[in-house]
Amino acid sequence: MKEVYPTFKIGGLSTCNSISEMFTVDKFSEFLKRNPGTEKVHRHSFYHVTYFEKGCGENLIDFNSYDVIPNKIFFMRPDQVHSWRLDENTEGYVINFSTTFFDQLKINSSLIDQFPFFNLFGSDQMVKISAQNQKRIKLCFEEIISEMADIRPWSQVMIASLVLQICSLACKEITAETVFTDTNYNSLILKQFIEIVEVNFHQYKLPKEYAAFLNVTPNQLNFICKQQINLSAGEIIRKRIILEAKRLLVNFDLSIASIAETLNYSDPSYFVKFFKKYTSFTPDAFRKQYYIKY
Repeated sequence: MKEVYPTFKIGGLSTCNSISEMFTVDKFSEFLKRNPGTEKVHRHSFYHVTYFEKGCGENLIDFNSYDVIPNKIFFMRPDQVHSWRLDENTEGYVINFSTTFFDQLKINSSLIDQFPFFNLFGSDQMVKISAQNQKRIKLCFEEIISEMADIRPWSQVMIASLVLQICSLACKEITAETVFTDTNYNSLILKQFIEIVEVNFHQYKLPKEYAAFLNVTPNQLNFICKQQINLSAGEIIRKRIILEAKRLLVNFDLSIASIAETLNYSDPSYFVKFFKKYTSFTPDAFRKQYYIKY
């Protein structure tokens, strides 16, 4: 299905500082100047972190709107739909890293997903950095830029550690409820469930279908989801379907019927009822609202 917004890959970005197709870092104004298409609606195929030192505007991430002001940091997961509206004087830092950046350093990439702003149901994708941590955050970005200027055998390890410091400093500023802190059986089942939903939500809509994948009962799966992130299994599935529906509705040249078909709803009217029940908008009303605003 054709998309009217692009998907950016690290290798396709124009950047001052990069490591192959694994990692880039830039001052924000330089990044925006080199990649003007990133102001419009687009997806990333990589993790994207932006810290603002000055300026103002709006950042739209998966249809959630955030104010851009100094000392705010934004974290975006791969495949999120995103756009900016910023004033001319906006400045800060941007880092992008691939889903395999940590893995190729023998650091398990699942570590990144432990941070609340990177997991699928995180609600803290924007973090306000307190005065006591602003200098530390800025220093991390500057050290990454410095390290990129003269890449040595252990530079990538140093850069990875600085990225983790940035994430850890941001994490200190928030109280998160949806973070996988345990490595027990239930947390592993939840992680597997979310991974399977991500791949199969187009086809499978019922908790019992996913429970079969995981060799647990539907009641067990529901209990685990409620215990770990206070959402039922059904809510997790529905949230993912609704998110994808919104992403598709941004494609203004796609019909509602074709979107329903993509999401495996044979009857478009049922899809319309489903979408309205959980968003309070019909698909067409959501699309018009988005179009008028952006």
